[in-house]
Amino acid sequence: MSAHAGAPLRVLHCHSTFSAGGKEVRSVRLMNAFGAAMEHTIVSAEPEATGARGLIAPGIKVRFPKDFPPLKGLPTPWRLAAMAEALKPYDLIFTYNWGAMDVAMAHTAFAKVFGLPPLVHHEDGFNEDEAGGLKTRRNLYRRAALRGAARVIVPSTGLEAIATGPWGQPPEKVLRIANGIDTAAFAAPPQPGALRLIKRGGERWIGTLAGLRPVKQLPMLVEAMAGLPEAWHLVICGEGPEREAIAARADALEVSHRVHLPGAVADPAKIIGLFDIFALSSASEQFPLSVIEAMAAGLPVAAPDVGDVRQMVAEENRPFIATPHDPHALAMMLEELAGDAALRARIGAANRARAVAHYDAAQMIAAYRAAYSGALGRPL
Repeated sequence: MSAHAGAPLRVLHCHSTFSAGGKEVRSVRLMNAFGAAMEHTIVSAEPEATGARGLIAPGIKVRFPKDFPPLKGLPTPWRLAAMAEALKPYDLIFTYNWGAMDVAMAHTAFAKVFGLPPLVHHEDGFNEDEAGGLKTRRNLYRRAALRGAARVIVPSTGLEAIATGPWGQPPEKVLRIANGIDTAAFAAPPQPGALRLIKRGGERWIGTLAGLRPVKQLPMLVEAMAGLPEAWHLVICGEGPEREAIAARADALEVSHRVHLPGAVADPAKIIGLFDIFALSSASEQFPLSVIEAMAAGLPVAAPDVGDVRQMVAEENRPFIATPHDPHALAMMLEELAGDAALRARIGAANRARAVAHYDAAQMIAAYRAAYSGALGRPL
């Protein structure tokens, strides 16, 4: 089916999860930017994980159906056919990450039979099950499933190489679009009342924004900050299954009074400026939105050398991109930054300038608009 002239495009979003992580935040920002031009249906492979829905702007038409075929299960012909049938009412189909790959396979297998609309796949990285290396069977499945996609969009050079290499996608189909944010919003002073935590006089905060999942290795971040002076606290903003493991590591290291888990944050621009250092500890990242947000807020970044993180930050910040999976290396970076306020200010200013120059949302939105228009075959 196609939208009538002047009617909003009916867009189906099939997500691996719709928790408020990087890809979900970007997806919602694009939805908000396109406004009344689209109406959205959102399906999550984890139906209970819909934390990003709170970021959707008022007035955006969106629904979360309960009767859509489950995205998880064996890819039998009958299940894929039922899934393909469910794709028919839409004008564009967006799939995200491995958790929605069966939708892409259903589309490739049945697009001609059912006259299905174009599909654009978005790939943002890997969970802990592939953080240490790609799985051959999944590579082969992706190669077949993405054959019918109009576009495969990735944010990083690493994913671009994977998509055109192990996944066998033609280079002209794969498009790299850097994540972008409203850099002006992150330059504004923070709003302490937006966080369920008070920064007391004399405190310094190492902060991070992350889903509390094993791939983020957040207990390792607790370990890395444990040796810093008492004035330094760790603030981890996010929700997820690793909350108890993080708290347990803090207890074991006797720093639970300096480790805070205030929950997910609806608008990071209001609170990220409360941090003095931004830190990551992930086993796998590609082009993390949270790093751009920290840069735009004028913060130094301490992180493992994963994905495009080293290329993302300003040159002055690159010595503080540490060896992956190494809490000692991360601790050394944090110790040096914590001990030198002038260094933090200098790196933060360089990061801010780089974010404004390269990662503003306007550039990203224009690139996605062009990509989606190309998939549709007409301007969006």
